[in-house]
Amino acid sequence: MPIVKYRGATEPLWHEWDRKAQKCGLRHTVYAVNGDQYTGEWLDNLKHGKGTQVWKCTGAIYSGDWKFGKRDGYGSYSIPDPVTKDYKKVYTGWWKNDQKCGYGVTFYAGRKRYEGEWSGGLRSGWGRMYYRDGSIYEGQWLENKPNGQGMLRLPNENRYEGGWKGGKKHGPGKFFYLDKGQLFEGIWAADIPKCGILIDFGRDEAPAPTQYPIPKVTAWKYGFC
Repeated sequence: MPIVKYRGATEPLWHEWDRKAQKCGLRHTVYAVNGDQYTGEWLDNLKHGKGTQVWKCTGAIYSGDWKFGKRDGYGSYSIPDPVTKDYKKVYTGWWKNDQKCGYGVTFYAGRKRYEGEWSGGLRSGWGRMYYRDGSIYEGQWLENKPNGQGMLRLPNENRYEGGWKGGKKHGPGKFFYLDKGQLFEGIWAADIPKCGILIDFGRDEAPAPTQYPIPKVTAWKYGFC
């Protein structure tokens, strides 16, 4: 086998040919043994720069930034519709170390959608979630669940504003029953109101007010003459 001198050492010639053939900078299309396909930029035989990956098994496509073989930067991830076969976006936004990280938008089945911050592939930080029934949550998230301060607005415009923990109402909060013209303000624990006060609020504008208004609480002062 032919040999060459390389940095004072002797090595097979095919090592030299291999170094010259390494993908670096230019765009190349490479097919994996399992049928996956990548077209884009490379650095030291790693996906690096702009590129598009197609997974044969699922048909999913990622198009965007890469860094040393992993999705890193801005990019979009799409999957084919099982019926129409048309591609629909699942996520568009920022990535880090092959996971969603930073601001991004995710589209779920049933017209659900999340717009906001991510960390380690999970909804974490500030975000807004649109649910299938028309409800909207806007506020803080931690590991895919509402956590911190946030507001949940229901389809009938009633809303809760206050604390959340692990996806449930927790801590001081207010629930506006705008359909009845009432407001409950109190303390919540695991989605259950533990104590508080219920008062009339916007009763004159409410579409379905209660039959009688809530009596006002009057404080009496007692003393001796």
